[in-house]
Amino acid sequence: MTARLAIDGGTPVRSKVLPYAHQDINEADLAAVADALRSDWLTTGPRVPVFEEALAGATGAKHAVAYSSGTAALHGAMASLGLRPGDEVVTTPMTFAATANAVLYVGAEPRFADVEPGSMLIDPKAVANAITPRTRAIAAVDYAGQPADYDALRAVANAAPGGPIPIVADAAHSLGATWHDRPVGTLADLTVLSLHPAKILTTGEGGAVLTDDDDRAAFLRRFRNHGIGAELAARRDWTYDMVELGYNYRLTDVMAALGTSQMTRLDEFLAARRRLAARYTQALAGHWAVDIQAVNPASDPAWHLFVVLLRLDRLGVDRGVVYRAMRAEGIGANVHYIPVHRHSFYRKRYPELEGSLPVAESAYERLLTIPLFSAMTDGDLDDTVAALDKVTEAYRAGWRG
Repeated sequence: MTARLAIDGGTPVRSKVLPYAHQDINEADLAAVADALRSDWLTTGPRVPVFEEALAGATGAKHAVAYSSGTAALHGAMASLGLRPGDEVVTTPMTFAATANAVLYVGAEPRFADVEPGSMLIDPKAVANAITPRTRAIAAVDYAGQPADYDALRAVANAAPGGPIPIVADAAHSLGATWHDRPVGTLADLTVLSLHPAKILTTGEGGAVLTDDDDRAAFLRRFRNHGIGAELAARRDWTYDMVELGYNYRLTDVMAALGTSQMTRLDEFLAARRRLAARYTQALAGHWAVDIQAVNPASDPAWHLFVVLLRLDRLGVDRGVVYRAMRAEGIGANVHYIPVHRHSFYRKRYPELEGSLPVAESAYERLLTIPLFSAMTDGDLDDTVAALDKVTEAYRAGWRG
């Protein structure tokens, strides 16, 4: 007999909601932040380059330029490409809106290429079809922590009119992941990280751009600092020169202190996420009501998210019903993502896109994110699977397998 769902008055699997993501803060992190607060520097100071060196060392990039948020870092990356009105950047609809927004910030236009079924990563064949003579860059997204196929994307970029054109990796999900044993940070011309509390590690808010290009790195440092040529700690007197238009996108020393402390546990965070993802995969492989994200054997994902795709043909309800029922069971399910072109702003700006990206649109109707973060326990995961079983069984639409 199917257990009565909590949303219908039954007993929930958990009395306290398990969030889909959560930061992992320890006493060393607290001590590092306290030391920064007691120091002479609160805003950008000596701790920022220490953090940047740690990021560069961990990723294999020559330069890491820290920013106040992942969105600010995306803005800086797009600006460093010299994009102008009329230029286009091919990107994916299966991402947070900031990826495409950053293209608009610099006056260029995003062109969306559909994703691959199963992985929900940008499809290199669709990218090739979206390239026009106005395309100036490709912006891939490492969805859920799995790197895109940068080898195939590089071939497309090299063949573009006027190419090769640069590739930007929106690696907000994939710090620590590898593709053919090459780390994220070495796969694209510019790699953008997010250091939000939901991500692999955190500075509170924060982001960074990774690059091997000296000139781009110098531009990125100016861009985050009002376009000023020398940062405060490097000045010898009161003079400074604003050489171009920039923004106040600086990371604080307090945030950098937290990030540097977190960096010492990056391998620990990744190992925990990978272990949990393996347990989910084992528990849900072949599940009658869900499919799991396809993973390319060449990839070792960082597992920022664990997503399932509901088998709506076997359920008598839509995703919204399952989502609400999971929340009632104490499981903080979420959805990643509403395709960018379906947001009201983008619908008005590009009405012709509706229905033009069928793989992403179909996946969105089925997507459900279930909890995954490094501090999760096996018991938390077991509760999540139990709730998913309970909810899907209750909504079984007469299917028998």
